[in-house]
Amino acid sequence: MSEHKNNPYYSRTDTTYLHVSNEEWRKILPTDVYNIAREKGTEWAFTGKYWKTDTKGEYYCAVCGNPLFKSDAKFASSCGWPSFFEALRPESVRYENDNSHGMRRTEVLCGRCDSHLGHIFDDGPAPTHQRFCMNSAVLEFEPE
Repeated sequence: MSEHKNNPYYSRTDTTYLHVSNEEWRKILPTDVYNIAREKGTEWAFTGKYWKTDTKGEYYCAVCGNPLFKSDAKFASSCGWPSFFEALRPESVRYENDNSHGMRRTEVLCGRCDSHLGHIFDDGPAPTHQRFCMNSAVLEFEPE
């Protein structure tokens, strides 16, 4: 993981909760990742690198390496962002109410580093009927 050589917090095996300031993350993360992960930004619909990916593998948090989703839970959604019907493990993610931009939504955060990943909606496929609508910039994909 040479692209993470300057990130001492990155690990795909350590699930210990991280207490890292935004000031520290700003020094480590690429600007686009920092904007979405720490400032709750978003990428334009239909522009992210994973919105159409259907390769088998696993998705990780681009900030800390936390395992988030399996490709088996990914589905084609017309929203323009990568969509999943369930997280890899219940503790992979956590949720907060988001009332920004005049909307009532549920924000999805990385369960290890609290980075903003996207939002969850109740319009996904069975068996969960949930749609985790994620930003590609804060995901990393490892093919099987």
